[in-house]
Amino acid sequence: MQAISAMAIAPNLYEHTLVRYTDPLHATELLRQYRPYLEMIPSMRRPQESLIPIPLPIAHIQIPAATTTNQRPQVKSVIVPCDLVFVMCDPEWKVKTDIELLVFIHRPGESFTELLTRWRQSQVLLSRSYSWDMPLPHRDVFSEGANRQFPLFVLFQDTLAVIKRGLKAARLPYVIDTTILKEQPSSGTKLMTGSSESTQ
Repeated sequence: MQAISAMAIAPNLYEHTLVRYTDPLHATELLRQYRPYLEMIPSMRRPQESLIPIPLPIAHIQIPAATTTNQRPQVKSVIVPCDLVFVMCDPEWKVKTDIELLVFIHRPGESFTELLTRWRQSQVLLSRSYSWDMPLPHRDVFSEGANRQFPLFVLFQDTLAVIKRGLKAARLPYVIDTTILKEQPSSGTKLMTGSSESTQ
């Protein structure tokens, strides 16, 4: 029965969720379900200028000169294995803050190990100096990497219980998204979290 449940997460459900939270207003709705992250938004009066969602983000990572044959650092562009990054930005100064939120949407057939590995791989990639490939409307925003990255996992009703238990045991916050079933964006997300004190 568990194997059947895992396959029940259809690709269109994943796509729907990714598209939904690419919209800054819906991204804010998602964070309303986890107040510690909601409070990181610089200005709730101007959420579309304060929170910039980047789907399937590309990071330009600097490789120190000591590990290359050239004097200047090399820059390598990679796709970070999260589904979205929420870049926090000061709406007045057009400068990003030192906090970023990495969103991981449970993909069809993805196991707990695979889901958690995507977060660990993201941590390793972003441990170097980096900058984001920003969306065109936000190219003027200073986009160098943040000092702190925080994960948020988006699961579904059909996500296996072992994945929920694993995230809770690892003290990683997650929400259960039901918007596609209820068709009510403002009330369609249920919070489940291991702990807000530690994301490591």
